[in-house]
Order: sequence, then structure tokens, then C-alpha cells
Amino acid sequence: MFEGLSDRLSGILSGLTRRGALTEADVSEALREVRRALLEADVALEVVRSFTDKVRERAVGAEVVKSVTPGQMVVKIVNDALVEMLGAEAETIDVRALPPVPILMVGLQGSGKTTTTAKIAKRLSEREKKKVLMASLDTRRPAAMEQLAILGKQVSVDTLPIVAGQSAVQIAKRAMQAARLGGYDVVMLDTAGRVTVDEQLMAEAADVGKAVEAHEVLLVADALTGQDAVNTARAFDGRMGLTGIVLTRMDGDSRGGAALSMRAVTGKPIKLIGTGEKVDALEEFHPSRVANRILGMGDIVSLVEKAAETIDQDKAMRMAEKMRKGKFDLDDLSEQLGQMEKIGGVGGLMGMMPGMGAMKKQLEGAKIDDKVIGRQRAIISSMTKAERRNPDLLKASRKKRIAAGSGTKVEDVNKLLKMHRQMADVMKMMGKNKKGGIAGALGNMFGIGGGPMGGMGGMPEPTPEMIAEMQKKMGQAGGMGGGMGGGLPPMPPGLGGPGAKPGAPGLPGLGKPGNLPGNLPGLGGGFPFGGKKK
Repeated sequence: MFEGLSDRLSGILSGLTRRGALTEADVSEALREVRRALLEADVALEVVRSFTDKVRERAVGAEVVKSVTPGQMVVKIVNDALVEMLGAEAETIDVRALPPVPILMVGLQGSGKTTTTAKIAKRLSEREKKKVLMASLDTRRPAAMEQLAILGKQVSVDTLPIVAGQSAVQIAKRAMQAARLGGYDVVMLDTAGRVTVDEQLMAEAADVGKAVEAHEVLLVADALTGQDAVNTARAFDGRMGLTGIVLTRMDGDSRGGAALSMRAVTGKPIKLIGTGEKVDALEEFHPSRVANRILGMGDIVSLVEKAAETIDQDKAMRMAEKMRKGKFDLDDLSEQLGQMEKIGGVGGLMGMMPGMGAMKKQLEGAKIDDKVIGRQRAIISSMTKAERRNPDLLKASRKKRIAAGSGTKVEDVNKLLKMHRQMADVMKMMGKNKKGGIAGALGNMFGIGGGPMGGMGGMPEPTPEMIAEMQKKMGQAGGMGGGMGGGLPPMPPGLGGPGAKPGAPGLPGLGKPGNLPGNLPGLGGGFPFGGKKK
């Protein structure tokens, strides 16, 4: 969603970071460009004015202009102002009240209220172990109640039985009574929507809120509607008193103005964001992480959290044991590819990695998409169990059969087998403790202590003094949080972004950035682990 804005702001700020010294005129010129970029991203004018005024007040000062790294200081100030505009601290749905806790879902028609109701119910029941009851109060839209009942079965959450002829207020009271008798912790009330905001819609939602004494009133707004979503939030808040906002379709290609303006205009926090149509495509809204993504700094925290949620601990332990023994078959490779898909595929992974903005065009040129992973898994699924355990069985006739079964070509099968063979070699090296076990294998992967590799050349074995010096430097760099030390730490060489040196070699095993299109796993250019089958 923020891709266009991210490109513009990253370009503006990278121009500042490349300069050794900054004048007030440089800062003012950059802020004009930032203002234009925000307005083009459909951010509300009043929010843009407030944002640029804050940044100018902090940036045009002796502490920045005379700073050792003035460009980095401006980047930090812009980052801090973005976080403030988005809401400073992340806030989640509050269910700390006497059960059953009523949560009222309001919004316009087509914004995704019913689906979002089911997503939140699933989240509360699985993550917070709450017993949830859902009830549809939409008596006008055909099959609205049936839709919620079907979604309830999908997410394994109870729904209130449908009784024809009741009003929204009557259904809400019946839901609260049923929740008390059934021992439910939370009641999700899905109200009716309209094409536009009108008095009848507001009156009905307000009556329901009063009848059940709603603890949370969440507005579900479509992020694709831009400033109209902000106007809707303002109207609902004036009549009902919202406690939070859920933005849907945040995975779309809109310019992101609604998300950036919502908190500043309404004063209400964005609590959750919908990132897809599936019932588990719901994430917490973290202002600092979103600001980092917009400025091209990545979002490692969210990546780690997503990995922790999706990775099966038992499978991970079994995989670690197999690696220790030096075993790695095609079933293991398929499992690894599946884990990458769950995290968000190649695109999702790259979007959260710091400094990847500079490599975006090269990645697009390589035509990398998540279909590659799907095709590779299809190839493995077309093999027999014996073939997956022992790839040496795969001769020409078997490869033709596998290619036909997976809808691919024989060369695709060969590429996958080559990738697996190279990964298996590394696992064997780790298992047999060659050249120092895991440390030696990693040394070979990144050209440390081995021969020439991927054009990087051999590097001497690091001494204990060298390692201590490296740790000292890393400790001084600090994290992305409070230890910024007056500026953001430079990115590692080759990853692009602030602090990257020109002519850096690129990522390990990918060669120079210009050579990227042919050098990614499974795309015909080998794999960063080098070496041939022994």
C-alpha cells in the first residue's frame, strides 16, 4: 500500500544522507518534496501541514545542521514525526471488563464488517483463549446472518441462532442474554451497513450501543476509499464515540492516505488492519513499524513475530536434528518452501527486510514472484516417496514424468535438484564437522576462510581479536530503538539504504546487484552455497 510513498520519501531522504553538510535551504527544499509526496499519497491537508511544521521546527536547528551526520538526523526526525502522526503507541482491542464484553462493529456497506468480525473473533478465541459469541444485527442485507453463521463454522466460533422478524436492538439483547447463560467472555455484534452515512444508520447503531452498553465500538473502514474513510470515521465518532478503527484492504494498491490521516484527524487509534481475504489475514497496527516500512528501513520485528506464529516448533526441532546428522531430503526442502510461503513469500520477506527498497527494481527485473515457490513445491509433490528421499533415483524418464505431473519443464526439475544438492552439501558439511562444523560451513557460504566464492574471493580466518573488535563495533551501533545515538545505524554493505557504500558487493552469493536476475535459488543462476556434489 505505501510503496509509492515509500519510494518518494526514501529518494528524498537518501539525497540528504549523501551530503556531508546541510544548510537550512537544503532542509526546506527536502520538506517541500516531502509535503508534495504526502499530498499525492492522499494524506489530509491539515495532517500534512502539522507534520511538515513539526519536522521543520526540529530539523532547522543547530543540533542538526552542525551534526556529524545531519542527513541521518533528519531521517530520524522524519521517522519520529511519522510515528507521532500514526499514533505513537500500538493499541489493541480491550476486553478487560466484566464478561460478557460487548464489542460493536460499525461501518459502511462493503467495508468488510462481517468478515472482520469473524477475523477478530478467531483472534480472540485462539490468542487470548476467550469464549466468543457472534451475532449479526443486519436485518436488511439478504443472507447477512447466514454469511456470519458460515464464517463462524470456518473459524470455530459460535453464532447466535437466527430468529426471523426481530429488530437489531432485540437481537443484540438476545445475544447478551445468551452469552450470560452460556458463559461467554466476548460478544461480537455485527451491525447493518449503508452505502453512505445517513441518519437512520446512525440512530440504529447508537440504539444498539446504548442497549448493550458497548465496551468497544470499532469502525471498520475500507483503506481504498482514501479521505472518504476519514470522513466516515469523523461522522461515526461524532455520533457514537468510537474506541478504535479497523482498516481493511491494507494489502491493496491505494496510496495509504487514509491510514496516515485517520489517527491525526479523529484522535482514535487504528487497532487492527486487514491484510487479505483469508480469516487469519489480520494484524495489529504498530505505528513505529509502519513508519519504518514507509522509510524503507524494513520491519524485522514483525517478520520475526510472523515466523514465530507460523513455524511449527516440533517440525523445527526435527529439522535441526536432521541437519545435525547431515541429512536433508526433498521433503525437508518442500517444508522449508512452505514455511516461506506462510511468512508471506518472497515479496513479503523482501518487504520487511531493511534496505531492500534499493534493490526493488532489480528484483522486479528478475521476475520473482511467489508462484516460483508454488511450482517448486508442485515438482516435489509429483515425486514418489522413494524419489523424495533419494533424488539419485531421478533419471531422464522419471524427470519427464515429474515435469508432466507438475505442469513444468524438465529444466525446472533440474534447477530444483541442483538447488537441493547444493543445500544438502552444506548440511553434510555441518553434520560431518568439516572445517569447523556449522562455523566452517557458514564460513564457506560467505567466503570466509575458504577459496574464491561467487566472485567474492577468499577471506582470512577471523582471529579472536577480529571477532572482539566486530562485536565492539556492533555494540556501538546500537539498535533501531532508543540506542540510535543521534542517527540511524548504517545498513550493512550491499543491502542498500542509508550508510550503504557505493559499489558494495550485494548480498552473499548474489554477485553484484546488476547480476541479480540470474542468481536467485531455483531461477537458474545457482545458489549462494556454492560447491558441487562430492
